[in-house]
Amino acid sequence: MKAVKDYLDSTYLKTPQQSGLSPEETHKAVMDLVREAMQYHFYAVMIRPEYVKEVKDYLTQQNSSVKVGTVIGFHEGTYSTAEKLAEAKQAIQDGADDLDFVTNYVAYKNGEIDKVKSEILEATRLGLEAGKTVKWILEIAALSDEQIASFTKNISQWVEEAFPGREEYVFVKSSTGFYKTEGGKPNGATVEGIKIMLENCGKLPVKPAGGIRTHEDAVKMIEMGVKRIGTSSAKALSGESNHQASDSDY
Repeated sequence: MKAVKDYLDSTYLKTPQQSGLSPEETHKAVMDLVREAMQYHFYAVMIRPEYVKEVKDYLTQQNSSVKVGTVIGFHEGTYSTAEKLAEAKQAIQDGADDLDFVTNYVAYKNGEIDKVKSEILEATRLGLEAGKTVKWILEIAALSDEQIASFTKNISQWVEEAFPGREEYVFVKSSTGFYKTEGGKPNGATVEGIKIMLENCGKLPVKPAGGIRTHEDAVKMIEMGVKRIGTSSAKALSGESNHQASDSDY
């Protein structure tokens, strides 16, 4: 097995309003994340679109192999396809390596399958033609087990039919980490949810995100078969720290 650090997308996606930090403090938090990723050789950093160009330029200047990922249609997923494509095109222009799209899971739950399929195929084509890795966030906390299974299976079938031989560059991802649940239910990856995704993903790799808080959690997910892990506590997950993430970490 590869080292845990080789699976980690070290993540900071909070806006100043969400974190209570100033714009300057938020910028510092992003750059601190980037420098930590370089120090510990994490696979990627996952940041909001407005920071992509600066971070990509910085990593290039530092001769770093750390990849830059960003989120598209974040975090609700209900933006139009045109809006998501425009956001993705800008991220590509700014140098993003990974594009993590939030699916329109609300439309999927409402039975608008053709609408969701069209968006996924259009955006995946855009990313793959630009040489990027594309990830589709299902937001599993908003779905039933049956919906997690069917949504994962549909995405895998659509991608395998449309982009044969390129499946390794199209992930299904569990969560944004920002979905509001009730009654203290998990809003991110769970062992049960990831198991369902892995059973239905076909040739597509799986990325759990949110709620993975310890090195042991990460190792368990990797042993299950995931290929990347999204976390705001990459240092802890890598085994470099004894820190355990809090519920608000993502």
